[in-house]
Amino acid sequence: MEYPGENEALDLDFFEQELGLLDVVGPKAREIIGQDCDIVSACEARPYPLVVDRARGSVIRDVDGREYLDLVAGIAVMNAGYSNPEIKAAISAQLEKMAHCGYGDFFAEPPLKLAKKLRELSGYSKVFYCNSGTEAVEAAIKLAFWKTKRQNLISFYNSFHGRTLGSLSLTCSKVRQKEHFPSIRTVHSHYAYCYRCPLKLEYPSCGIECAKEIENLIFRRELSQEDTAAVFIEPIQGEGGYIVPPPEFHKEVRRICTDNNILLVADEVQTGCFRTGPFFAMENFEVRADISCLAKALGGGLPMGAMLADSELMDWPSGVHSNTFGGNLLASAASLASLEFLEKENTENRVRKLGSSIRQRLREFQENFSCIGDVRGLGLMIGVEIIKPDKSIDPIRRDKILREAFKERILLLPCGDSVIRFSPPLVITDEEVDLGLEKFEKALKKAGN
Repeated sequence: MEYPGENEALDLDFFEQELGLLDVVGPKAREIIGQDCDIVSACEARPYPLVVDRARGSVIRDVDGREYLDLVAGIAVMNAGYSNPEIKAAISAQLEKMAHCGYGDFFAEPPLKLAKKLRELSGYSKVFYCNSGTEAVEAAIKLAFWKTKRQNLISFYNSFHGRTLGSLSLTCSKVRQKEHFPSIRTVHSHYAYCYRCPLKLEYPSCGIECAKEIENLIFRRELSQEDTAAVFIEPIQGEGGYIVPPPEFHKEVRRICTDNNILLVADEVQTGCFRTGPFFAMENFEVRADISCLAKALGGGLPMGAMLADSELMDWPSGVHSNTFGGNLLASAASLASLEFLEKENTENRVRKLGSSIRQRLREFQENFSCIGDVRGLGLMIGVEIIKPDKSIDPIRRDKILREAFKERILLLPCGDSVIRFSPPLVITDEEVDLGLEKFEKALKKAGN
């Protein structure tokens, strides 16, 4: 988005003069935005002036009573929908008992019940709880270092694994996120971004050369495989642009890790919890990681993260790693209710079917709007890449489309250099999908072709 410059503050003038959006929100929203910009850290990136008040299902109502169809689910968090009655009931029942117990020091039943459900859904035998995606990744980094006694990591260009210092070392999305911060020794390799192949090759004749670079280049020039602890990878790159690799890519990375006794860590923070159909997105590629990280949708709207592995790997002794709020009782209750709800609703099949239908509709738009260069995705994790006539990225037009979509009262977000993401609640209705796509088409027309 056209965010303020490096030394500018986010304020009312930015939304009014730069984006021209304040006239489409109400007076109460403008008042709250003005106060927020005055007192809250400006490091947050807000693409448009939405001030939320309440929500149900896939619809958000702002503080002035305007309703918006949410096609991003709070960044792939609200998989079970807003104000889900089963999640609300579980939270209320637990709140009557207690909200927090210090699960790192004591025992409680709600986190145990959730761990059993995660074991059932994932096949991993051990769970470590935390509060967010970046903390789950940090825990995986520490476990990989502790188990292997090695100190180097491999990640991928365009990746996003979080903003705390360990996970930020893996992140390779935008330089603004990384400048001035120290890092753990991490070497980045090329992800299989076939629409814009960084190696200028064509799939499938390329032979998945991007994955083979780990052996052919990194292990020859950058890192010794004898001192590489883990490869961290997103099954589908999220913030990098909703990039879906061909199936051979993950299988080749898995082979390289196995052959070199290196741990493979799947960052399923955005892709997990049935977002792409199956519980883990890696299941689409028939690959099993040694460690998987979950968060976002896991908590059903409450802060919850988890790192999962098998017992022979997660055998570190007491006191090596812990935190205060991991396994929080309210979050555990919400998480279990959310997972049970999604499981019984046959979510995997519906997500596959609905995602395929949405991608087909978007590809029909692609035939009529030359600014759409690529439509890609799995399940309800879909990216639309916006391009210039010469096929280069067009972030200015992308941002204009997002603003027009906001005016049409649908909520979308950017990712990558020039991509619009669709990640609606998994409970979104067929009628809401039709309405959202109609409004998106209007936004495309208003933004110009």
